[in-house]
Amino acid sequence: MGFKKLLASLGAGGASVETVLTEENVVPGGVVQGEVRIQGGSVEQRIEGLSVGLQARVEVESGDQEVKRDIVFTKQQLGGAFEIQPGAVHVVPFGLEIPWETPVTSIGGQRLHGMDIGVVTELDIARAVDSSDLDPIQVHPLPAQQAILDAFFQLGFRFKSADMERGHIRGSRQTLPFYQEIEFLPPQQYRGVNQVELTFIADEREMDVVLEMDKKGGLFTEGSDSYRAFQVGLHSYGSTDWAAYLNQWLADVGGRRNWL
Repeated sequence: MGFKKLLASLGAGGASVETVLTEENVVPGGVVQGEVRIQGGSVEQRIEGLSVGLQARVEVESGDQEVKRDIVFTKQQLGGAFEIQPGAVHVVPFGLEIPWETPVTSIGGQRLHGMDIGVVTELDIARAVDSSDLDPIQVHPLPAQQAILDAFFQLGFRFKSADMERGHIRGSRQTLPFYQEIEFLPPQQYRGVNQVELTFIADEREMDVVLEMDKKGGLFTEGSDSYRAFQVGLHSYGSTDWAAYLNQWLADVGGRRNWL
């Protein structure tokens, strides 16, 4: 093997990959478009495969602690094998579908801390170190999701934090290996409540909305009246006053438990 080929096999002077997104702002069920640009290195190389996918940084329980791990949750192959000549540029356009369950990373134009989702590009190079690229995207709520979020804000709740956790919510339509929790801090009138956690799990027709109310002093479990899951149509959500719906749930639970 020539010296240049040896270096290329170790990643020095080999082909590189860069992904350019047409638009980084998307919604669940939408499409992120862009192109992959492969720059040939100092020697001819065989590209065995090229793919784009979506990657999320998810909290995973490991023993008695939680760690962050990158999970690729959708992937698309772009064409077959080909040769790239030294210095040549090979451009491949793509359109990658965003799964309906994809967590939101931005609310009201504000990026949510810790919600790291991006397009990951993988270049499979024969007999060499593979090359990759990661480009963040901004996932905005669907109109039905925004209606639920707006209801919380109308009631005086404040956004606290969001995270993505590996696991499955029992009884839901979930297909991804993780889900998102959006946490809100309550206003003074819900004085017995520490926080409310919200999860959306959508498909092309409707979504599961999962709520859990955290009482000060302890977290309740699924099956108690502080846990609620219901379905919302993506096109029929406008027929419900969601602020009134949430307030009624909070008042019912709080009244029975003498929180309010």
